[in-house]
Amino acid sequence: MHERMRALTTVLLLQWISWFLSSKGNEYFCEVDEDFILDRFNLTGLNNEVANYPQALDLITDQLDDDIQDEFRGSLDVQARLLYGLIHARWIVTARGLAKMLEKYKRAEFGRCPRVLCQQQPLLPVGLTDIPYEKSVKLYCGRCEDLYSPKSSRHGSIDGAYFGTTFPHLLFLVYPTLIPPKSGPADLGPLASNSGASGSGATGNGAAGGEITRTRTRRQKEEAPMIVEGGGENINTASVALKADRYRPKIYGFPVHEIAKLQRWQEAVRDRQVRRLEELEEQGTT
Repeated sequence: MHERMRALTTVLLLQWISWFLSSKGNEYFCEVDEDFILDRFNLTGLNNEVANYPQALDLITDQLDDDIQDEFRGSLDVQARLLYGLIHARWIVTARGLAKMLEKYKRAEFGRCPRVLCQQQPLLPVGLTDIPYEKSVKLYCGRCEDLYSPKSSRHGSIDGAYFGTTFPHLLFLVYPTLIPPKSGPADLGPLASNSGASGSGATGNGAAGGEITRTRTRRQKEEAPMIVEGGGENINTASVALKADRYRPKIYGFPVHEIAKLQRWQEAVRDRQVRRLEELEEQGTT
């Protein structure tokens, strides 16, 4: 009897998750295994983060009572999305979650770095904080180590806490062969040739190869995220540089020592460059 109820719960669970993942703007998310959601140990502490937690969990697992009022169901849907997002952040740092996100990374589903010298390096989603409703999701390039905003406004509105501060760095720790080189084309393994990832090898011969290259280049341009919002002569370069966010790699909330040391040096260099920019801009106004 228990096994039967569990099987029924699994079938119902897939319905809500499939609907959520198929909705526009949720392409960054991967499917969380039903066993992970049904194990209450994995959800420890989330009851303090989500209002109406029991009902939101029932909605995710399609066990919500039919007599729930329609107006309550609308607000409950918001809480269910929040709950699934926070569960997703915990899921993608597990072994199976990393494997699923790795496949999306190899297919460059999160976009590619717009910098020319990064050779169309695929990006990874990251949160600048693990606390919801504080920062939207950003895209991290492992080659230039910079952050970018998603091109689509739908993706730009995703909460960064749904991916957390641990994921990109942990992915490269678990799969060290995927650490991007600082120069030359990226090597993403066997999936790269089938996914539109950039590379140095020939893609074809004659007109067919040229057409494939043009199609791939056009798709990569469409996927490239925006770097700067707005523009013009009145922009203060120094103030823009100071406001730029940086990804600070953490493992379950703790900064990585060697990387933290390197980032302090990088920020000292940046501060010197900002001071030079400020001096040059002051000279230009006098």
